[in-house]
Amino acid sequence: RHDGRIGYHAADLADPAQIEALFDYARREFGRVDILVNNAGIQHVAPLQDFPAERWDAILALNLSAVFHCTRLALPDMRAQDWGRIVNIASVHGSVGSLGKAAYVAAKHGVLGLTKVVALETALSGVTCNAICPGWVLTPLVQRQIDARIAAGESPEQARTALLAEKQPSQAFVTPQQLGELALFLCSPAAQQVRGAAWNIDGGWLAQ
Repeated sequence: RHDGRIGYHAADLADPAQIEALFDYARREFGRVDILVNNAGIQHVAPLQDFPAERWDAILALNLSAVFHCTRLALPDMRAQDWGRIVNIASVHGSVGSLGKAAYVAAKHGVLGLTKVVALETALSGVTCNAICPGWVLTPLVQRQIDARIAAGESPEQARTALLAEKQPSQAFVTPQQLGELALFLCSPAAQQVRGAAWNIDGGWLAQ
């Protein structure tokens, strides 16, 4: 248990107006924004020629444009106090491609580029901006890919093992707790000179 107040405000982060309302709420409740973790994301898998244009637009809006809008709204508070932390949850797909994931890969590459720009623009301040790049994490996005394998005839264990074997040498999922611990480090004084980094936590995926 930790002392502190918690607030909740629902928002569709694909809608810039709702993002504005979310930040207005945060300032009313807490006074300012000190730390921003951009963690919203959706996925769709299809070959490029079959990829629905509306799905492309939706994925780019949430996975990339929302990161821009949240960051631009958080920065004034951080600059005013000369301290802040921006942690973007990107992906190994910010560095490599995968079949059928055009929009997701494009968005995550964009997140890494945006991370570097913000890091440079805040380099002379107490504000830092970095990205965490997970491999396979057992989230609903990944579970749907496992479910597709199960529907094709694999057992649940076979589906998980096969998915990991394709990309992740550790043969183990990254856990949300591990991601949280890394984000906590990036928000600590020890990470003051970690700026513009794309920190892989991927079971060896990108070491191959």
